[in-house]
Amino acid sequence: MTTADGCVRVLVVDDDALVRAGLSMMLSGLPDVRVVGEVSDGADVLGAVEEHRPDVVLMDIRMPRVDGLAATATLRSRPEAPEVIVMTTFDTDDHILKAMRAGASGFLLKHTPPRDIVEAIRRVASGEPMLSPDVLRRMMTYVAAAGVDPRRARARAALALLSEGERGVAALVGKGYTNAEIGKELSISVATVKAYVSRLLTKLDLNNRVQIALLVHDASDS
Repeated sequence: MTTADGCVRVLVVDDDALVRAGLSMMLSGLPDVRVVGEVSDGADVLGAVEEHRPDVVLMDIRMPRVDGLAATATLRSRPEAPEVIVMTTFDTDDHILKAMRAGASGFLLKHTPPRDIVEAIRRVASGEPMLSPDVLRRMMTYVAAAGVDPRRARARAALALLSEGERGVAALVGKGYTNAEIGKELSISVATVKAYVSRLLTKLDLNNRVQIALLVHDASDS
């Protein structure tokens, strides 16, 4: 989702004025990305989104009134919500998992190289999650270690409602495959993969494909 001029609209949310200024300065030189607003607390996110209509929100976690995880969950529960990339100095497995369950499409550390931040914004805006294989492995290991039996039962019940084709696509989403990789693996077009993913989101009442991956791993024995 982008504007008519092809630019990805970005809202920066961070309680550190220097971080906000740094991100805005970095992104301002790009021809296809536009920072449309900045806010300093999660409590101000909904108002800023309504005012600026961003495609992507760069969201800090720790903020004084409403933290980024709560703000992400609230925002992503609303119709036509923008995508969210959580950015933080804290990379604990618990933070990563909570961000994904809240509906974030990506998780980046603030010391991530600028080129990778830009790539994440572009990918998330185009509908692809920004979740590196390393982060995915860490997250799933944490899920398994934490014990998710109640979630496993709910996840398996949800997946049982899917068709065989839908379960096949969901399984590959769970492995972190892109649409192109899924299409190659299943010998179907990318357009067909996108249609499957859209149906999965609707049937499972989920926000994005990262949450599909979490559901698949919740349902697994490993």
